[in-house]
Formats: sequence, C-alpha cells, structure tokens
Amino acid sequence: MMNNRLYRFWGNLEEGLLTGLPQNEIGNNENMFEALYSDAHRLKEFIHAMSGIPMGSFMALAQKFDFSKSKTLVDIDCSASLLSLMVAKHHAHMNCISWDLPPVAPIANEVIQKFQLQDRVKTDNGDFFKDGFPKADVVTMGNILHDWDEETKLMLMKKAYGALPDGGAFIAIEGVIDDERKHNVFGMMMSLNMLIETGKGFDYTFADFNKWAKITGFKSTTLLPLTGPTSAAIAYK
Repeated sequence: MMNNRLYRFWGNLEEGLLTGLPQNEIGNNENMFEALYSDAHRLKEFIHAMSGIPMGSFMALAQKFDFSKSKTLVDIDCSASLLSLMVAKHHAHMNCISWDLPPVAPIANEVIQKFQLQDRVKTDNGDFFKDGFPKADVVTMGNILHDWDEETKLMLMKKAYGALPDGGAFIAIEGVIDDERKHNVFGMMMSLNMLIETGKGFDYTFADFNKWAKITGFKSTTLLPLTGPTSAAIAYK
C-alpha cells in the first residue's frame, strides 16, 4: 500500500468511498491488469510485491498446516511461486504446481531455480475465468479472493471444490477480519485497498468465509492464525 505505484492512488480514497469506483489505473480509463502485464518491468515489480508481502504467512502455513495426508498442492495465481516453494522446502513428499497466467511463468521459474526445487515445484498456465483448476490434494490462494466481488469469490471456491478429492483442503490466506470488525485493522485497511484497486473487491470475516464454504459444498472449516494480522481460512471437502 506504500509502494511507488499504489501510494498516490490513496490520495483518491474519498472519491472511492463516495463513488465505489476503483482509483488506480482503471480510474484513468486503463485496465489495471492489462497495464501491468503489458510492461515486463512493472509486472515483475508487481509480482514480487504480491509475493513478498505475505512471505511470512507462507512460511507459517508450511510449518503449521498438517500436510502429512497430502501429496500435491496447486497454488492459484501463484505470483513468484513462494507459497509452493515454502511448502516443498518443509515437506519433502509434497509436489506443487504454481498456476498463473502465461506472462508470470518466467518470473516464477526464475525464483524456483534460485531455490533449486525444480524437481517438485512446477509452473502451469491458466486463466481462472476460463479454465478449471488442476487437480490436487490442497488448493491455495494467497491474497486472491479479496480481489473480487462475492459472485466471483463463490465461482473461485466452486472451482477449488471441483479440483479437490474428498478430504482435500482449500486454503485462502489473507488478513481475515474478526467477525466483530474491531481488531484486525490491517484487514480492514486492505479492504479499502481493494476498493482503490478494483472497486468491487473486499476483505472478509471468517463468518463470510463459512457462508461461502457452505454454499459451495464444503463440509467443514477452520481458521489457522499465521503471522501478524494474517490467517488461513481453510475449507475441507
């Protein structure tokens, strides 16, 4: 929220609150993602920012979540593959797929090579608006659900459900807001950030996540605290 790209857009927060419209590149008649993906330098900066911010949470998930009954993981919109890399690093039996749009693969593969985990962390390409998710025992999304409106959140969770076996887990890593909306200030600030970035996106409470999990068919849910204000909202099929 403080980098050289995004900081200036926060100056338009009042306009965003009044209109409900995004205040970033889209506000200048330019599609945010098209603008980022058309410039290799800006895309790389964006990808590393989206990976670096939750890095501590990815490390915590790899150490706190029980992967003993799983063999495969697919990370949706993987950015630089850091979530997959942390899981593979801590669990030698896990094979991970980092799944994102094609322009992201070279950036992710560069990071994978630095960790020397090419044998168990692979990249794959897809568009979650058009394609089904790869099958896996665990499906993860790090700071993805909050980008979208409720309808799209439900669509993504349905696709995750379809990719999982019985007993599989869908994990959403975000600044899950406390149900009373009194304590997780970071999560609420991030929700404002989603207003600025997307207009329709928002961060959510665990009660919200439970409602969506029930609608999409998951059997049970749990909340796993990770680092600072970030948690893993987990739904089991």
